[in-house]
Amino acid sequence: MKVLLVNKFLYPNGGSETYIFKIGAYLENMGHEVQYFGMEHTGRCVGNKVDAYTSDMDFHGGSKLAKITYPIKTIYSLEARKKVRLVLDDFKPDVVHLNNFNYQLTPSIILEIRKWDKDNGRRTNIVFTAHDYQLICPNHMMNNPGTHQNCEKCVGEKFIQCTKGKCIHGSMAKSVVGSLEGYYWSLRKIYKEVDHVICPSHFMKGKMDTNPLFKEKTVVLHNFIDSVEWKDESKKDYVLYFGRFSEEKGIGTLIEVCKKLPEIKFIFAGSGPLENEIEKIDNIENVGFQSGDSLVKLIREARFSIYPSEWYENCPFSVMESQMYGTPVLGADIGGIPELIQKGKTGELFESGNVEDIQLKILMLWNDKKKNNEFVENCKELKFDTIEQYGEKLVLLYNE
Repeated sequence: MKVLLVNKFLYPNGGSETYIFKIGAYLENMGHEVQYFGMEHTGRCVGNKVDAYTSDMDFHGGSKLAKITYPIKTIYSLEARKKVRLVLDDFKPDVVHLNNFNYQLTPSIILEIRKWDKDNGRRTNIVFTAHDYQLICPNHMMNNPGTHQNCEKCVGEKFIQCTKGKCIHGSMAKSVVGSLEGYYWSLRKIYKEVDHVICPSHFMKGKMDTNPLFKEKTVVLHNFIDSVEWKDESKKDYVLYFGRFSEEKGIGTLIEVCKKLPEIKFIFAGSGPLENEIEKIDNIENVGFQSGDSLVKLIREARFSIYPSEWYENCPFSVMESQMYGTPVLGADIGGIPELIQKGKTGELFESGNVEDIQLKILMLWNDKKKNNEFVENCKELKFDTIEQYGEKLVLLYNE
């Protein structure tokens, strides 16, 4: 089988890139042919045989002329159509697996895939993995950046709400473009051409299903995680948070909770805009951004970790990773988080944004070492899909 993986970034940049690289490696190991399409970049590490990529678009920099033309290019890209056509003509994929493509590549590439199908008398299977809420919310988070409140005003293709709330980077101009992009492709009913929409959580599926075009196409596949060697690590007396230090992640609320629990040590591993506020709290040790063995050690040795997010998290890898390393998770009951925690067995849930409830749950698990140890043992039995198991399910979709 020939699979074309499409993503705007073709270099290590975030979760969607990690996803496509691992999917691509799995498919190749299984004997399938894989090529990639996206933007050109100095860090690009995968590609296609005809070296066809769109120009790199930097929305935060670039020349004055580029900034003038960006609003048009982020809605419709003739360049993307021409470049993807070169790849289609050469590679002739059986499946095109779309990932993050809006604004930089644009849905124009879907038009070209179907035009290529028509010209060649065939039907390519188009699969889309929804890494965020982009297709139903122009700012992709369903969270207003000005108020830090979750927002569903754009649901039902009411994209004008993005402009009213200045939801893209707090910019009126960018938000207008976001609204126009949503309306333009809605009128063209472009997403009826997508055959399958992979949602990494049931929560996301519920949101995507608000659009009738998606309702019969969505399928839930929770994210995969690498197999982890179990070690009976001795626990140390601290609660761990690892991730971004930002409002939508619930860090402002967690700081307030830490102030109320001076007898408990918290370790924060990460970086972000609230870093200065964290430094002011005596019982929080900020160890900065961690990765690799140092992060694994922090996770393994924590009594439990906490994930206090206040936005509609999809399928956070951190929640899965913590439990796989034998560390229970206290998680906010929001988005896809509850789907990853076996309440009362591998962790507990609290009301997102509720200081009193978070404080209560932390104290409960901190003071009950027996219960905490039971949670640790239960984590041994917890199973998430490996890349091999996930890949098998993915190939079934490819073959439909």
